[in-house]
Amino acid sequence: MATAGGEAINEEEVNDHPIEEVRNTVPVWDDPREPCLTFRTWVLGLSSCILLAFVNEFFMYRTTQLSIGTVVVQIATLPIGRLMASTLPTRCLRVPLLGWSFSLNPGPFSLKEHCLITIFAGAGASGVYAMNIIAIVKVFYKRQINPYAAMLLAQTTQLLGYGWAGLFRKYLVDSAYMWWPSNLVQVTLFRAMHEEEKRAKGQLTRLQFFIIVMTCSFAYYIVPSYLFPAISTVSVLCWLYKDSVTAQQIGSGTSGLGIGSFGLDWNTVAGFLGNPLASPAFAIFNVMAGFALNTYVAVPLLYWTNTYNAKRFPLVSSHVFDAAGARYDTARILDPSTFTLNLNEYNSYGRINLSVLFALNYGIGFAALMSTLSHVSLYHGKDIWGLWRKAAEGGGGGGKEQDVHTRIMKRNYKAVPQWWFHLMLVIVMALSLYTCEGFGRQLQLPYWGLLLACGIAFTFTLPIGVISATTNMQPGLNIITELIIGYLYPGKPLANVVFKTYGYISMTQALTFVSDFKLGHYMKIPPRSMFLAQLAGTVVASTVHFSTAWWLLTTVKNICDVDSLPPGSPWTCPGDNVFYNASIIWGVVGPLRMFGRLGNYWQMNYLFLVGLLAPIPFWILSRRYPRNAVLRNVNLPLIFAGASGLLPARSVNFIMWGLVGFVFNHIVYRRCKAWWMRHNYVLAAGLDAGVAFMGVLTFLSLGYFDIYGVQWWGGTADDHCPLASCPTQPGVIANGCPTVVP
Repeated sequence: MATAGGEAINEEEVNDHPIEEVRNTVPVWDDPREPCLTFRTWVLGLSSCILLAFVNEFFMYRTTQLSIGTVVVQIATLPIGRLMASTLPTRCLRVPLLGWSFSLNPGPFSLKEHCLITIFAGAGASGVYAMNIIAIVKVFYKRQINPYAAMLLAQTTQLLGYGWAGLFRKYLVDSAYMWWPSNLVQVTLFRAMHEEEKRAKGQLTRLQFFIIVMTCSFAYYIVPSYLFPAISTVSVLCWLYKDSVTAQQIGSGTSGLGIGSFGLDWNTVAGFLGNPLASPAFAIFNVMAGFALNTYVAVPLLYWTNTYNAKRFPLVSSHVFDAAGARYDTARILDPSTFTLNLNEYNSYGRINLSVLFALNYGIGFAALMSTLSHVSLYHGKDIWGLWRKAAEGGGGGGKEQDVHTRIMKRNYKAVPQWWFHLMLVIVMALSLYTCEGFGRQLQLPYWGLLLACGIAFTFTLPIGVISATTNMQPGLNIITELIIGYLYPGKPLANVVFKTYGYISMTQALTFVSDFKLGHYMKIPPRSMFLAQLAGTVVASTVHFSTAWWLLTTVKNICDVDSLPPGSPWTCPGDNVFYNASIIWGVVGPLRMFGRLGNYWQMNYLFLVGLLAPIPFWILSRRYPRNAVLRNVNLPLIFAGASGLLPARSVNFIMWGLVGFVFNHIVYRRCKAWWMRHNYVLAAGLDAGVAFMGVLTFLSLGYFDIYGVQWWGGTADDHCPLASCPTQPGVIANGCPTVVP
């Protein structure tokens, strides 16, 4: 058996990967001589990283957000890389004093170079969570923050995850059963672009199919993005019952339950939950089961029985309210001199209230976290313990987890030394401690809070990594981190969000690094080249994100202040608004006065126990009836994730995501399996790419000049359900809403 570059691999090597999707997608050959971390990689990779970091951070503060993914870079850099390969000189250059030498043009532009460039770009495409902290401090709380402290906060929160990634990569990368489904989209697209493929009579090559899909997606997206934005969410019941609050609550796809609503916009399908074509069918079924149980059973039951005075507030809202149903005035309860809770003023003003959906989301979030630990222990504990023992004994692993890709990587390339990750962890931890304890304690978080946040991230990286690596879904730690520091250090909003960021984002970054390592594993990228590309990309991306955010927050007048902005201004910062409300709930007021004995929602704590125990009966039944496909595929963490997914996602996003995923990953997969294996992931990449390119084009040519669509009934991105957010409690008055007479 020969490789693409002519090198033979052992005859006994067979494609023995246990996951069918991987066997049919990832090639089993490798050429170690193929150029990888070259001059072209550095130039195109760093340029792409800077560009995506700037664009994505710039649009993060606008009403209509735009997130450009790596698929744009994959497409754009291929012709540029080939142009560089055909025009750059081939002579070697030497670096003075260091003795290093490199060639500007080591040969044809390779697939491995292309893959590393995309990983560089991925660091820029992913946001920097710490920018939310800087925004709420400067804009919503109207306080100053030291720019050096803010910069270090951005860098350390993004880099801390390297330590956890190094500790767990043996379990989450080398194991064949940790297959990371979303990476198969990337692998398919790379192969379509680089492998020569003979077109069968009457059929298209994968690259031709991709170009056609991307072109159609690009051309169509002008309709929902500019000409007819209203088709992004169509709520039929709101058209039929224009004067009924209840009908609009039931039918609105953005502010209600979404019954009868749909969207004709790919962003509606994939904008919040990711590309459904990249999620396994069983994951889609579990998520949608959770969504349906929460949205169509739990929420209506609690709302229409007026539990927690639910009818005083909107059915779907992430804002906080006072007892009369008005928006809660946070400035009134916050001591401006100490930036802490003024308890006397809070007691005078009254408790904070949430919409019943928002409150239930937090409770289900408690259950989701505990079910993740329970599920992984029950279903994967034995395998994880076996891998752990092999690692502790110093072995490289063996048996079923050593598939063909792991054997090729171990044979052809040197692994990243473990001490590299340990050194990164020590350096970043030291910088993190300085960030929190220095600068006059501006960030409010003491050293023990940082160490506790790191402990939480370390504890959950492996179990949540197992869920991500097998289902393409990632439960978050944001709720549990907010809860813990809220109890231990109440009344300090900045300490709360900083603790959340170190605990939650360091774990998320670790899983991002591990996922990239798995992509490099599939594409046969030398691990040390992967490490350098990820490290450089993360540092550069964090710097650009911070610089862009600081520039906007200090130069755009009244940015994020919706009441002070001129009409039609796009600088409304919707994401930061949600982050700000969370800081009020968990930081200013604290969980004791929200979910404890002094709050309205203490019953939600029972869901911790529910989440811990819920996987047990399904695990017992699956062992009793091992051939039952339904029991075998029940995944409680995914069910809870789907149940708590509304806000910021809306019901129409879940409905369309589930529908498209069901059609392609269940019906088409079963009935047209050959077509699915050949085209499904290419279709996913093409749809994303077309939307991204047209999104950039319309923003640069129209949105930059404050031109936002044609002025007509369908020219606004609204489902025309103005009454869906109205309260239904008799006597509660809200602007634009009918008053219900007692």
